[in-house]
Parts: sequence; C-alpha cells; structure tokens
Amino acid sequence: NGSGGFSPDGREYVIYLKEDEWTPCPWINVISNPFLGFIASESGLGCSWAINSGENRLSPWNNDTVANTPGEAVYLRDEETGDFWSPSPLPVREKKAYLIRHGAGYTSWEHNSHGLIQKMIAYVSPEYPLKAVNVFLKNPGRHNRRISITFYIEPVLGSNRAQTQQFIVSEFNTNTNAILACNTAGRKPPGGVFFLASSRTPNGLTTDRAEFMGRSGNYDNPASLHRTGLSGTIRSGLDPCMAMQVIIWIGPGENKEVTFLLGQGKSRKEVLDLIFDNMVGMQDGSVLSQIPGVWDGLLESITVDTPDKGMNIMLNRWLLYQTLSCRIWGRSALYQSSGAFGFRDQLQDCMALCNTAPEILRKHILKSASMQFPEGDVLHWWHPPGYTGVRTRCSDDLLWLPYATSLYVEKTGDRSILSEEIPFLEGNPLEDDEVERYAEYVPSDKKAALHEHCLRALEKGSTSGSHGLPLIGSHDWNDGMNRVGKDGKGESVWLGWFLYDTLISYSRICLLLSDLHNFDNYISHAGSLKHILNGNTWDGQWYLRGFYDDGTPLGSSANDECRIDSIAQSWAVLSGAGESERTEIAMNSVLEHLVDFNNNLLLLLSPPFDRSDHDPGYIMGYPPGIRENGGQYTHAAAWVAWAFAKQGRGDIAESLFRLLNPIYHSDSPRKRDIYRVEPYVAAADVYSAEEHRGRGGWTWYTGSSGWLYRLGIEAILGITTSGSNLIISPCIPAGWTGFSAVIKRGDTSFRITVSNPDGVSTGVLSVTLDGIQLRSGLVPLDIDGSDHTITVIMGTTL
Repeated sequence: NGSGGFSPDGREYVIYLKEDEWTPCPWINVISNPFLGFIASESGLGCSWAINSGENRLSPWNNDTVANTPGEAVYLRDEETGDFWSPSPLPVREKKAYLIRHGAGYTSWEHNSHGLIQKMIAYVSPEYPLKAVNVFLKNPGRHNRRISITFYIEPVLGSNRAQTQQFIVSEFNTNTNAILACNTAGRKPPGGVFFLASSRTPNGLTTDRAEFMGRSGNYDNPASLHRTGLSGTIRSGLDPCMAMQVIIWIGPGENKEVTFLLGQGKSRKEVLDLIFDNMVGMQDGSVLSQIPGVWDGLLESITVDTPDKGMNIMLNRWLLYQTLSCRIWGRSALYQSSGAFGFRDQLQDCMALCNTAPEILRKHILKSASMQFPEGDVLHWWHPPGYTGVRTRCSDDLLWLPYATSLYVEKTGDRSILSEEIPFLEGNPLEDDEVERYAEYVPSDKKAALHEHCLRALEKGSTSGSHGLPLIGSHDWNDGMNRVGKDGKGESVWLGWFLYDTLISYSRICLLLSDLHNFDNYISHAGSLKHILNGNTWDGQWYLRGFYDDGTPLGSSANDECRIDSIAQSWAVLSGAGESERTEIAMNSVLEHLVDFNNNLLLLLSPPFDRSDHDPGYIMGYPPGIRENGGQYTHAAAWVAWAFAKQGRGDIAESLFRLLNPIYHSDSPRKRDIYRVEPYVAAADVYSAEEHRGRGGWTWYTGSSGWLYRLGIEAILGITTSGSNLIISPCIPAGWTGFSAVIKRGDTSFRITVSNPDGVSTGVLSVTLDGIQLRSGLVPLDIDGSDHTITVIMGTTL
C-alpha cells in the first residue's frame, strides 16, 4: 500500500502512489519555523498554525486517518471542459500516479494528467510567519490551455472552528491581492490578522463557504467548481471561508506558476508589509532555495558514516529534524496538536541539540525557569505565548530544570546562564485536596538567578517517603501512573535514581560557583539516597519500580502485573548509583523479559496492567499491550539501549538501536504492512498486543526522537563535547571495523576516523589531531576556519 523509499542521499522520503493506490495511513511531514508551521501528508495540504498549533490554528486540524480531510485545498480546472482535480491526491484524486517528496522544510507533489505536467510545493519561510504554496504547470501539448487554480481554506483563528467561525471578519486588499481575516471575539494572544494572498491578481474570490461548497457539497465536489467563477463576496456574518481563484493561459510548451502565500501578523499593517516584502522572494524561488542551506547548517553540524546505513540516515537528518521541526517548534502532528510546552518534555527535546545548536537549549532553559513558582514547583505544561497552564503535583518535572542546566553548562562551558535573572510565576499553592489547577498565571516582580531557580527545584523535589525514597506525587515520568501515590504516600524508585543523578550533576555546578554549602548537601543527600536505593529496592533479579500508598511494591516479581519495569533498571545504570553486579543482573532481566528481537519490540513493562488489585492510574485505561501499558514506549526504550552502552555492551546497544530504528520496521513489504506508519521518523510507541503486534502507534510528536539521536551520537558513537573540547569514546559492536564522522562549526570542520583493529566494543588507545597525539584524549575545538583531521584508534587499555 504505497511504494516509498529514501532518496540515495537520505535527504528525502519519496512516495510513489500508483493508480488508485493509497498509503495505509497518512504519511506526514511537519514543517515549521518558530512562528508558523503546517502539516503536509502524502495526500495533500494539512492544517496550518501560528505560534501555537493548539490554540491558534489557522486552518482545521483533524486526525481522521481514514478520511484524512485536508485543512486546505488546491483545485485545478480546465476552463474549456469544466473538468477539475487536484495536483495532490486529495481532495480530488485522479487515477494517474502521484510522486510525493518529503524533505527538511518542504513537501512537493508531482502529477501528470489532463495533458498538463503539474507540481506543487509547500514550505515555510525560514525567517517569517509565512507559508508558500507554489503551483507549477507545463503544457506539453500543441494547443493553448485555460486553467483556473483555486486555493480554498476554512479559517479557524482559534482552537476550534465551531467556536470561532461566527466571529471571523474578512476583507480584500487589492494592493496585495490578499484576503485578510481576523477573529473579533476579543481573543487573547497569539491571535492577529490572518491572510491568503496570490502572486497573480485573482479572477474570483469569496468568503462565503455556502457559495463555495454548496448545500451538500464537500471537499471532493465543491459546487463552485461546477460554475463559472466566484462571486467576489466579502461579507461578515457568513459561514466563513477564504477562496481565491486565478485563471492562467498556458501556450504550447509554456510553463506557468502561481504562488499562494498565507500567514499571520499582529496587525493589518504588519501583514501588508509581510506580503509586500516577501511575495517576490517566495514566488521566484529565492526563499525556497535558501531552505536546504538553513536546514543543512543544523542537520549537518554532525554527520556520521557507520556500517549501518539505516543508522546513518536517521542520525544525519531525520531524528534531529523531527525533534526541532515537530517537538520544539511545531508541537503538533497527526495524533496530537497540543501547541503547549511540557516542562519536562521540551527540556529533554532541547538537550538533543546541545552538541549542534546549544543556543536553542539555552533559550529554552531560561523560558522554562520562568514557569516556576517561588515554592519551586512548575507548570506541568503551558501554552505560549502567555502563562496559561496547569500546576500539578508531578514529582519529576521540576528536577529537569537543574538536570538540563547541568548538561548545558558541562557541554558548552557557558557559566553565564547561571546568573541570568528570571522572574517567578505568581499563584496560590495547590490546596491539600487539589491534584492540579489549570489557570492563567502572571510573572512575579520577584526575580532570581537561574542558579537560585535550580536550587529551589532541588529543594522542592527532594522528598522522602516511608522507605526513604522520593514521593511519586500525582505521577513521575510515567504520567499514566497517576494513582500510585494519590494519597501522598506512594514512592518512586525511578525518581530516586533520577534525583540522585541530578544531585550529583548539579553539585558540580555548585562547585564551579564555589557554593560549597549546597555542594556538600547534595553530595551527602545523594550518598544517602544511593544507599537506600540499593538496600530497599532490590527484588532479587531487578529493581522495584516503586511503592503504592499502602506500601505494596510496584514492579516486583511478586506482582501478577507489571512485574518488571524498564526505567527502574536503565536509570540504575544511567545514574551511576546502582551496584554494578546488580545492574548487570537487572539489565539481563530486561533482555529476558522486555526485549523481543523476533518482533522488534522493547517493552516498557511486563506483563501489562489489566485486572490489578491496585489501581496504578490511567495507564490501565489502555488495552494491554498498547502504549505505556506493556507496549514499546520508545522514549524509555532508548534509555535501555543507552544503559547497555554505559555498561560497555556495544553489541547489545547497537542491536537495540537497530531494533528501534523505524527503517527496519518497514524494510520489506511484510514488515511495512505490519508497522503501517512512517519509516522516516520515530514512533512514540509500538504495540505488543497479539492482534496488533508490531504496529506503530503515535509518530512524529514524541520525545523519543531526541533520545534516539543522543543514543546514537553520544552513547554508541561516543561523540560529545565538554566545554571547549571534543570527547570521542565509542561503544560499538565488536564486529565494526570502525566509522567516520564530520563535525562542522561554522567554516571549521573536524573529520573524525575511528578504527577498531582489535574488534573491541569500548576502549581508546590513541587520539591524534592533525597528526599530533593528544595524551588527554580531549580534542580542542578551535574554531579557526580550517579543516582538521582526528584519528581515534580503539583497543583494550591496560
């Protein structure tokens, strides 16, 4: 169902739909910049948004995988015969084939029918809140053709069209060939003026949906395309739409094109200026030609060449593209369109950019700190650009602030971030009987340095229950376990490992700042926690996951359901707090109970919850084997693979990366028909339930993309930075003879060759820079505009 594959250079995923052929579900591309984005599928244009994909949709979003109704549509009509169709498979499918290309920052559709060669390409400006849809037509015949091109959109200007349509007011601006629309219902930011503009003077337009669609019309058969022209109606009080029609003559052998531009500005003047200043560049291809360079500058800051071609494709482009375009900028995809920032979520996502675009992580750390209350707790998630979000009793959110800050300072050497002054949020603490509170908060006049924000997070997050472990609160990282500690007494073993790691990491920051009081406290607390974790949580073959309010163990061999949970085992290793003998046993138990190489699955926990006497939370609302409830949750699965790499077990770590790589879920027709989702981006989950085993679930909008990227680059290939130095410490399969990589910093490049003559998984014998051996193994990243050669020889060290 749908033939597809990567281009030879891995830059595009190309989908070829033969006559009457469809993909099993929408294969999408999330295309965005920090101001505006949209979703494109192989079938056509999806929805667009500005600033907030959940609260400020410009066109309708839907996640109907069967109908896949587009939020925007382009129609072509032969003005002589009256035949009409689409240059993309939807909304009006022609029998002939379509060729679709998803690339970084754009999607294109190619199609030949009705005697015309057709191409449509959609992309966003790298700099402005603008989206362009360029339609190219060529007439290979001997006769003149008269073709109309119609762009249709149903404006939303909010979260739900049913709630906003009666408030939308439109106008037409003749100077810019643009229909302008705004929501007059007194909306809060990020609303503004939305527009649809054409590079050619329209021959017809309307803002009356009833006129365009007709009484019983729909996207694939609009009434207006059975008539000549559009009425030019621009009036309030109608069921609104924005329809613009351009008619062009195409002589024999001629090429013609039309560019439609849509976007949003804060005011009418800003919108008109955007159109005036950018229409020519969006039309003549000059802006489109910049997009590869913009994305290459980021995606090719680290490129690798390993014996695993599938790893190369994902690490060199697609995982980082997914992380930035979807998770950080767009925050939207087919399965969810939230528009919100999760406190823990996007901090983790941005950590994947620390080696490639650390300024993005820096900016987001500071933004996250502004979502903290003086008491130390934070908004679990919030909607930009304001401060509307939910205050909860989540136990791990706040700790990701010092964790990410430690990582940033350690990798970049930038201490200045620690003294940045950031305001707190104002708001009454949760009442004793309140689990959470959704509200609009305001920044306080009280400010503090980021260091102080991190100290308050650690103080608030350093709780202790009856077993000496941190309280799980309303939940920890696994949001679905939201009733393990509903009475305030439940404890989390995973959180214990994570808190230990955060205390140790941030104690190093305190030492940098000569904050010896907190340094001593954190080292002491971490030591006590390590002792408790290794004493109270060992179950014989693995570590417990936690304790319910009444003290009943969770994740124990004594349980009928959820006997073993992966993250309690992986973080025992990742934190460095687990005893080596026990962590080896625990990770072997993960291999035995949670890894299914036959079906390419790495489960979060086993067996799934179904009829447990203790209610762990909404996780049990998922059917057994679906999502967090005993399926593969790829985010956590990446942690498992990293833990094996940290143990020096490179063969297992790489085999698990391969198991998680979506390419290898779709590299044969049989696998593709089981997996049934995009093979070029990470899936949040893969089902283990017998009737759906191996089926991909939620794609694109998942934090697993960032962790898989870090797993490959940092944990397996061992490429990371420490201040102004580069560290190369691989953990690879013993069968690899080596690999190579290139790191670019502006005009400076570092070409790395790693050789493995002795067939080991870990261990570095020598590191040379430009022929000079480095005794410390640290490679100085001198940005001098030159090309440098780094040679690493692996081997067993004495």
